[in-house]
Amino acid sequence: MSFPFYIAKRYLFTKTSNNAVNIITMIASFGVIVSSLALFIILSGFSGLRTFSYSLLEVSDPDVKITAVKGKSFLVTDSIQQLILSLPEIKAASHVIEERVFLEYNSKNEISYIKGVQNNYPLITAIDSSLEQGSWLQTDFKNTAVIGGQISNKLSLGTLNFGTPLKIMVPKAGKGFINPRNPFRKIEVQIVGVYSGTEEFASKFVFTEIQDARKLLDYKENEVTGIEISVHNYLEAPTVVNKLTEKLGINFKIQTKEQLNEVFYKVINTENVVSYLIFTLIVIIALFNVIGAIIMMIIDKKDNLKTLYNLGLTVTELKKIFVFQGFLLTFFGMCVGVFLGVLLVFLQQQFAFFMIVPELAYPVEFRFINFVVVIFTLTILGFIAAKIASSRITKEFIEK
Repeated sequence: MSFPFYIAKRYLFTKTSNNAVNIITMIASFGVIVSSLALFIILSGFSGLRTFSYSLLEVSDPDVKITAVKGKSFLVTDSIQQLILSLPEIKAASHVIEERVFLEYNSKNEISYIKGVQNNYPLITAIDSSLEQGSWLQTDFKNTAVIGGQISNKLSLGTLNFGTPLKIMVPKAGKGFINPRNPFRKIEVQIVGVYSGTEEFASKFVFTEIQDARKLLDYKENEVTGIEISVHNYLEAPTVVNKLTEKLGINFKIQTKEQLNEVFYKVINTENVVSYLIFTLIVIIALFNVIGAIIMMIIDKKDNLKTLYNLGLTVTELKKIFVFQGFLLTFFGMCVGVFLGVLLVFLQQQFAFFMIVPELAYPVEFRFINFVVVIFTLTILGFIAAKIASSRITKEFIEK
């Protein structure tokens, strides 16, 4: 153990005769504990929010989606189908048909999207796990549909309302004269399920069998608006995109879930960075107390420093004493703060003390990376604070 480190440890754990110095040191320690605790809690909170938000996308968006560059729809040829099925990274693929539609139920109207899907669609997203009423599309019955919770509320429409079906309508395509008495193509469906999700997603889609959507839009048998794909490991999604882009060419737009929700991902990541910077600023403010405590200790120990200087210690070694002291003060405060933060995170996960709504606890998540970030931030800033404070020690200061 080096002599400066030994002296620094003695100074840190031994009370001085000056009560003001002791009180300032306690305040500095408390500031480090609270700031490290706050930084860890905030990072864990945003990790939980990010995971929770991404889980919502598991319901609404596929891992990879293929759409046409030009036009709304395209024809799925045998070669396209075989290419998709040949890639080992792909778990499942489903043809989908999406189009903006008018909804009518008991004289109430709403604008939404129809989304016709194949029977294997629950393998693409976790849509069936988000059902709050009823069940997913029932292949045993014709003309069934699943709607979002927001649409259900706006139309006052629940499941199994067999008295009055939901009408789904689109304007008839074509040029020239359109009969004003019959300007829409329409189908009637019975609602068998209501799904939940984000407000935007829950107010957007009416899911039907793909044959019903094809009939409504007068599409050809192999005509679709997109192909949605799930992969065995989401980390392989960019690889799948690259392979499909290379094989299918420039006529198709192939996007991952992140690319489909580019703005959403940017917002989440930006909020995380901004929150880190804001609370790092709070840490810096708290470390001013550390600087003040070390300077007060330097002034209080001036006679001791003069003695050590006369015994042969250099100014650099004297500075090291207080650099070590500031580092140790920050380190022990950080350890206590992070320990309390980890404890609070696990208590929130276990007992849900803080709730967003009565049914949903505030999501927090322990991640080792957050632990490392807090330790790295406090260690670096604590060392800088100690260096700034120790710069008060000069030859002139000691010899006065």
